[in-house]
Amino acid sequence: MSFAPDILDRLRTTREVRIETQRGPDAPVQRIVIWIVVDDAERVLIRSYLGERGRWYREALVNAECTLWIGDDAVLVRAEPAGDPDRVAVTSAGLSEKYARSSSLPFMLTPEVLPTTLELLPR
Repeated sequence: MSFAPDILDRLRTTREVRIETQRGPDAPVQRIVIWIVVDDAERVLIRSYLGERGRWYREALVNAECTLWIGDDAVLVRAEPAGDPDRVAVTSAGLSEKYARSSSLPFMLTPEVLPTTLELLPR
């Protein structure tokens, strides 16, 4: 299953989205701004700026059912670890291209954060 073409187009052009995570059904919801890329295979990929210390990242590992907010539109997603070399490399390349002008880009490419690459799948 893949995301609808209009969602993929919006994700390609939107610089920042929000991801909503929750450790469990009774835990508080967190919504935080993240960067996002769509690769040539239409995989939706994200990474934690804070590496494993990122709360949203830790919550997504515990409870993969998340919500992605593109503006005011909610997209239900499932987060899957994507630490294999291929997805890590295409995520780094996509971030480097999409966010080339950002002074924060180098932090998204450090060896410590590479293992926090996740792929988002529709649910």
